Amino acid sequence: MPSIAVCPGSFDPITYGHLDIITRGAKVFDEMHVVVLNNSSKKPLFSVEERIELIREVTRDIPNVVVDSFQGLLVDYAKSVNAKAIIRGLRAVSDFEYEMQITSMNRVLDDEIETFFIMTNNQYSFLSSSIVKEVAKYGGDISELVPKRVEESLKTKYQRD
Repeated sequence: MPSIAVCPGSFDPITYGHLDIITRGAKVFDEMHVVVLNNSSKKPLFSVEERIELIREVTRDIPNVVVDSFQGLLVDYAKSVNAKAIIRGLRAVSDFEYEMQITSMNRVLDDEIETFFIMTNNQYSFLSSSIVKEVAKYGGDISELVPKRVEESLKTKYQRD
């Protein structure tokens, strides 16, 4: 039976930090589902469909990545694709408390699904989608933070050349 993991996030937009976690996770598991979750507490810049398309484009060279979306409980999605693992990226110690709460709740909901934390590469430890959007909004250089296709999409959203 193949090992299947789920890597959830809002990915609004996907950054090199996200890609670092996805790429490294895809080396460990036979199949990696990158799942765009609708976070009701956030107002996304990109629609779910746009985010899925961007993720598919920037992960097309990783053959075992499947891109999908889901509303509801992550453990329900994981069960629906027979995943036994959830991959979560950590940038800094400050991420750990929040991630631990989510992991603990997921364990209560289904104790057969394990969560694995991957520390992001140090060069991306400061990086978040929110920071990328803020810099892009004011025309700053984001070429080292996101893939070219994402950079172009942000420029289009903010009407900058």
